[in-house]
Amino acid sequence: MVGDDTERLKLKAELLQQVEKLGLQKAIFPSKEEEIDEIVRQLESLNPTPQPLSNDNLPKIFGDWELIYASRGTVITRPLASLPEIEGGIGIQRVWQNLSVSVSGERKINTTNAAIFELFLLGEWQLQADGVWSWEDDEQTAKVIFGTFSVQAAKLFGLSTWNLPALKIPILEFLRNEALWTTSYLDEDIRIGRGATGNLFVFRR
Repeated sequence: MVGDDTERLKLKAELLQQVEKLGLQKAIFPSKEEEIDEIVRQLESLNPTPQPLSNDNLPKIFGDWELIYASRGTVITRPLASLPEIEGGIGIQRVWQNLSVSVSGERKINTTNAAIFELFLLGEWQLQADGVWSWEDDEQTAKVIFGTFSVQAAKLFGLSTWNLPALKIPILEFLRNEALWTTSYLDEDIRIGRGATGNLFVFRR
């Protein structure tokens, strides 16, 4: 066990170093980073929290998590990647996820995925998706459904004094798609998740 912890800490340090070298702009858009993906796979094999969605472990998962790596982009950033001249026209400032207790019942978590990005000449904007995780007996994999999207100008034309309300766009129930999300690694400050297609996400507190 001591040897596993030593190896795990070594892998975590290596992962953070590799992600930092990439830079946020490249790390959260679709890219092929085999070295990082291999480090993640090794960390997953040493996962200290194999049942992250159990009642005992839920407190460890709640709170704000900064996204530092996404192998195929995210529900927030993937649409931005399809825009022309992404490198010159859009700059990602921050991407994060908040997980909190749901009042709608047991085995549910409220999730908010958000990103702040800068549009050339238009200032900073926040894009946000709100949804719910739910699960049955499996305490590692959850179904995720997003119910609303919203967009808000954070610094319109670079002016922080312009505080405009968020434009919320509800998703009609028959248009909502379920996605499977597996929390494959969780410790005190790193969380790794995988989508159904293998897309992996690395979060840091």
